[in-house]
Amino acid sequence: MKLKFPIAILVLAVAASSSAAPLKRKHSENAAQRPAASRLAKIAASAKVRKPLVVSRSARRGARHVAVHVEPAKPSFGQLIGLHESADVLELKSGVALVLDQDTNEVLFSKNPGAVLPIASLTKLMTAMIVTGAHQPLDETITITDDDIDTEKGSRSRLRVGTQLRREEMLHLALMSSENRAAHALGRNFPGGLQAFVAAMNQKARALGMNDTHYVEPTGLSSQNQSSARDLATLVKAAHEVPLIRELSTSPEYMVEVGNRAVQFRNTNGLVKSPEWDIGLQKTGYISEAGRCLVMQAKLAGRHLIMVFLDSAGKYSRIGDAERVRRWITASMPSTGESAESHKPAL
Repeated sequence: MKLKFPIAILVLAVAASSSAAPLKRKHSENAAQRPAASRLAKIAASAKVRKPLVVSRSARRGARHVAVHVEPAKPSFGQLIGLHESADVLELKSGVALVLDQDTNEVLFSKNPGAVLPIASLTKLMTAMIVTGAHQPLDETITITDDDIDTEKGSRSRLRVGTQLRREEMLHLALMSSENRAAHALGRNFPGGLQAFVAAMNQKARALGMNDTHYVEPTGLSSQNQSSARDLATLVKAAHEVPLIRELSTSPEYMVEVGNRAVQFRNTNGLVKSPEWDIGLQKTGYISEAGRCLVMQAKLAGRHLIMVFLDSAGKYSRIGDAERVRRWITASMPSTGESAESHKPAL
């Protein structure tokens, strides 16, 4: 007998004597040249319209024969345009990577640095730049409303409608835990509202010389928020000059009062707790179109470095790539004698 199930659910053939394994739901976290708009539209269409696979599986004796519908994993924009076919000597899992010296702008490593891709919650770094630059009262209370609910990706939030937090607390959660409702509420409470906030984001990008960058909203849930590794390195360098952004983005954890209960939030980047790292600023990001993303400012082997990793395919691969770069930098830098500032690691 064939059983019918929704396309988005994978139904396994289950033996009569065994129990089904729990399913885990994915949530968004909270080419060397820019593809043309028409090409991105085609990419988006191809990513959304996929013919489901129909598989008939026969398990061990005693199992039922079940027709299962499998929804293929949605490829990222970077995968669709072939960025993961680019090999590199560090064998990074990210389709795009850039490592440069913050003080000298010397590029130590690059991989597709000019590719323009969705950047997911890396967007929140620019959100923080606009919030801190507007000099609105950090102790002003902001309320989460129905307008802040994510209808783009349907992501969850621990900030229920009606939650009231200070502006600084909202910024803290947006940077540290990638809280989408907090980021949206910050933009909504900007003078002139959300439209004025997004205009300020794009104006700031142009002022910084981020010519590959465009924003349509403050959370990163939209795949139309796009940038390149080169532009993001520029943003990290500018954001690092703001002490509050440095402090909040690298905070390991933070507790806030949500209603009548205390809720603990943690940093989405576990490297902030690692003794191997001296991180001055960081931000993670993820939506399916962007893959796993990470930007950091960190001190390694006596140098202040900016690192950008975009379109990483695995859940932990962006962290693995950062570790590969750290080991490469520390192994290549001289321990004594030669000046670290004048030495470029050998590839």
